[in-house]
Amino acid sequence: MTRRLRTAIIGLCLSALGCGGCSTASTSETPPAVLVETVDTVTPAADAGALAPTVYRGARLSGGGPDPVDVAVANGRVLAIGPVGTVAAEVVVDVTGRWLAPGGIDSHGHVVYAPAASALVAGGIVAAVDHAAPPAFFTTDFGALHVVGSGPMITATMGYPTQGWGADGYGREVIVGDVPGAVAAVDALVAQGAALVKVPLAPGARLTTAQLEAIAARAHVHGKKLSVHALTDADAALAAAIGADVLAHCPTEPLKDATVTAWSTRAVIATLSAFGGASVANLKRLAQAGATVLYGTDFGNTTVEGISPAEIGLMQQAGISGSAILAALTTAPAAFWGLADHGAIAPGKRAAFLVLAKDPGVDPLTLAAPVTVVR
Repeated sequence: MTRRLRTAIIGLCLSALGCGGCSTASTSETPPAVLVETVDTVTPAADAGALAPTVYRGARLSGGGPDPVDVAVANGRVLAIGPVGTVAAEVVVDVTGRWLAPGGIDSHGHVVYAPAASALVAGGIVAAVDHAAPPAFFTTDFGALHVVGSGPMITATMGYPTQGWGADGYGREVIVGDVPGAVAAVDALVAQGAALVKVPLAPGARLTTAQLEAIAARAHVHGKKLSVHALTDADAALAAAIGADVLAHCPTEPLKDATVTAWSTRAVIATLSAFGGASVANLKRLAQAGATVLYGTDFGNTTVEGISPAEIGLMQQAGISGSAILAALTTAPAAFWGLADHGAIAPGKRAAFLVLAKDPGVDPLTLAAPVTVVR
């Protein structure tokens, strides 16, 4: 933040203990606002919780109408949205000619394995779904990044990922064939705070089909989604058969028509930049069949600290439109994972949005280069 902007905000904050100045009203009925020159004076990651009641003035909302609007924020929340000049506040940030989009949600990351929460936020990711972490995940403070996750994935004794990158608690081992033990593992993780359950279908020791079915059923009893690591056609088909809800990665082996059909009413997390292979062609077929596509990078395996231009580019190669890519990054994961505070710019929701140079529905790559991230 520039010295000029910071000084203005500090002075305003001394008298801004409430939000009464942020209600929708004609500007002629309120004291003159303090104008902060343009959004370019605000560094990426402007903290809406620290700002005085502020209006972002003159931008268009992604997916909204053609007219620019005012968006008022304070105390970390969106207060009001209205036509330009009709929302009052103590600070005005001129974003004329810009676009506003909800902050990004990465539906597959490993933010304990690769701790970079603040950098992810500065790059446009305001929420993440962690798909494997040691139990300490449940008590970790990720700061401004909103994180939900599975904790350790449930795996077989000596199974993936415990013999490699996940040796330090990223897998919760269950004896092969022990169905009650598999159910108990789900209960234990949910009790600790797991927002989803994850299992791997990978080479090496594996849980039995009976165990996998029991895990899926128990996760659903708790109201949790079951995510499955499955990269081959056979494993993706098995994941559907046991009742899984989401493919943690788009598979890298060409999918049979029956497998695509089995996933047509479920969800797939892209992670195209992490694995490559036939994943781009698979994502295209799954999307055309009706599967819910979720943006995800497998962060930790990949290294882009923010919204990934490589991931977006590959999604475009898969035939995903700009508006659908925006949805995969915002509204779709918010609905799928139950992140009610995210996915939209609307009164009452968290002030977690991107100021963009272009319309992301037309040019989705602009999402990877936000002018400012407000959170």
